[in-house]
Amino acid sequence: MYNETALELLNDLELSADKSYPALETLSESSTKYLRDLKVNLKTALSSENLGEKDALLTAYAVAVNAKNAPLQEAFKKRATAAGANTEEVAEAAAVASLLSANNILYRFRHFCDNKKYSDMPARIRMNIMMSPVLGKELFELISLAVSAVNGCQACVNSHEHSVRELGASEDRVFDAIRVAAIVVSVDRIIA
Repeated sequence: MYNETALELLNDLELSADKSYPALETLSESSTKYLRDLKVNLKTALSSENLGEKDALLTAYAVAVNAKNAPLQEAFKKRATAAGANTEEVAEAAAVASLLSANNILYRFRHFCDNKKYSDMPARIRMNIMMSPVLGKELFELISLAVSAVNGCQACVNSHEHSVRELGASEDRVFDAIRVAAIVVSVDRIIA
């Protein structure tokens, strides 16, 4: 059913090879070298020295929640917990994905729409979680930035990038979080 590289990828994610993942099966049946690249890209992104294992996995988990990908949510939650994330941190990463989905839609609409009246209207979205996040303000903003980048909200990306840099994150740390998000989206397309 799956070739060796596909099995290694599933093993890395601690996912069962007994489950059918149609796109992964298609790639397994071909001679493409893409699966090897994807496997290496995922390993490299999650082992970023600028993020650390726990922060990289919490970011990956939030992106998997944003993608509504149950197998990847399970995989990254398990690995994040093994890397030291507690229940509250994992839950807050899921909350970030949920909150940013709403914010990204609202602010993307304001950006796309020519009617500037909407920009003056209050958002009326409660965001108390942002005041004192369990993850700490910097990681909360970093995960918010990654989810916003995935969702394509320019205003949110700029706002969260500014906040996270003000909180002391290096550009290398920011870029590595975005790389994690990008690679998780790539994996999401293959394992769903």
